[in-house]
Amino acid sequence: MQSCCLPSKGIPAVTIPALPNAELAVMELLWRKGRITARQIRERLYPDASKPQHGTVQRLLQRLASKGFVIRNRDLGISVFSPAIGRDAYASAQLESLANRLTQGSLVPMITRLVADNKLSHAEIEKLHRILEEEI
Repeated sequence: MQSCCLPSKGIPAVTIPALPNAELAVMELLWRKGRITARQIRERLYPDASKPQHGTVQRLLQRLASKGFVIRNRDLGISVFSPAIGRDAYASAQLESLANRLTQGSLVPMITRLVADNKLSHAEIEKLHRILEEEI
């Protein structure tokens, strides 16, 4: 499993590991909902399961918690889970990791390819332009 570092302005780099698909599916739910119980996760990820998936969801949540991705709150009498790492932080770290592996750390070839292949909307290109203008 690949991991990468996420540099922040004035804050030391933090290692954020890449997640397997099953763990990423749980994180997607947490990022969308904010706070959710294990039962709600199970009902959304395995709505038509022929056998109970309680143990599977518990193991996924335990792994995510041990990696620092999930916060468990037991204040309400039941465990409620929320993301400890935001979607943007995770995505940034994974993009940096990909750039390190493919383009010696440069994001320019990746962005250039997205623009050349028309993968970015006009609004997204305008947003990039504004960000670049602010940085210059």
